[in-house]
Amino acid sequence: MNLAIRDIRYHRGRFILTSIGLGLLLGVVISMGGIYRGLIADALAILHANKADIWVVQQHTNGPFAESSRIPEDIKYRIRAVPGVAEASPLSFQTVQIERHGKPFRFFLMGYELSGFGGPPEIVAGRGIRQKHYEMVAARAMGMQIGEKIHLGLHDYTIVGLTGKIVSSSGDPVAYVSLADAQDIQFKKDNDAIRNDRERIGANLANIQTLSPVQGKYLQQNISAITESTHTVNTVVARLAPGANLQEVQERISRWNHFKPISDSEQTAILAKGMIEKARMQLGLFRVILLVISAVIISLIIYTSTLDKIKVIATLKLIGSPNRVIIGMILQQSLLMGFIAYFIGYGLILLTYEKFPRRIVLETFDMQMLFVIVMAICIISSFVGIRKALKVEPGEALGG
Repeated sequence: MNLAIRDIRYHRGRFILTSIGLGLLLGVVISMGGIYRGLIADALAILHANKADIWVVQQHTNGPFAESSRIPEDIKYRIRAVPGVAEASPLSFQTVQIERHGKPFRFFLMGYELSGFGGPPEIVAGRGIRQKHYEMVAARAMGMQIGEKIHLGLHDYTIVGLTGKIVSSSGDPVAYVSLADAQDIQFKKDNDAIRNDRERIGANLANIQTLSPVQGKYLQQNISAITESTHTVNTVVARLAPGANLQEVQERISRWNHFKPISDSEQTAILAKGMIEKARMQLGLFRVILLVISAVIISLIIYTSTLDKIKVIATLKLIGSPNRVIIGMILQQSLLMGFIAYFIGYGLILLTYEKFPRRIVLETFDMQMLFVIVMAICIISSFVGIRKALKVEPGEALGG
């Protein structure tokens, strides 16, 4: 006869409710671990999708994700000419928030060269971008349909394809357009702004006394090119040829071209550590607090359960039952409670994690470690009840 099971059957309702409550608490702990892993996965999603060896950004910045970075588009030709570089492609990034169906609609817009790389990692419906202008591939999370139009900047863009779960470091779904379209959306000014810039620059040139009439006329003729140029990108990503030395290529780019080349591993460190470090610490602190609360709850439950069984324990001692039987009964109840609560929490998250607004990533190692921690907490928490049980005198079984 197992005394722990017999006692659980006798107090079935209390044990079940307690296990469910503790399971909900452990579900929150599991979700926080999944959110942390999801933050890392989101931060590195674009990085992994591009599979670039080097990210060339503006000098003295950690762009394009951690800081603002703007470099000329034509730098791609100089990067491609560096020995060891197999291919290079310019990319444009921007976060867009517009009104859609009367609600704020936010997403991350990427522009890529159609003949290069850096576009959608996969097309799950429809097709990829074929035309240089006015076509878009959207992530499924945006909730848009193929053929639907969206107005950005000065033009309408048609959804021609859908891609999978690709998000920015802030968790916004990603949409792809051609590089030319992305530059127009990000840098092209409206007609009023262009006219104002022309007038302002023209007035400034007219006040420069050192310009000859010929120079002034030439500059006036090129004001449009100065005010309307959009040939700017946020980064140029490069892939190395087989056998190329990464450090040598980085040194050449930084020395000859005066830009900052960031390797894939360096970019990973910037995204995974620098950008989400505070979120990691905060989530970690909450997990520790919740685990401590779980330990306190289990201790209180085991202690109160032990108090309810004082006469039973005293009777067991009176008939000569060894202490290991009493210890085993309390310890088994505690472990069984933790075991059931863990799988209640785990099952709850498995059923709901896809409905969370941010990505939840459940890794096997994390789940195994949490299970070990929960079992350890149950063992430690049961010491309070065991200590009380061992102090019970056999004579209390005969008391009133």
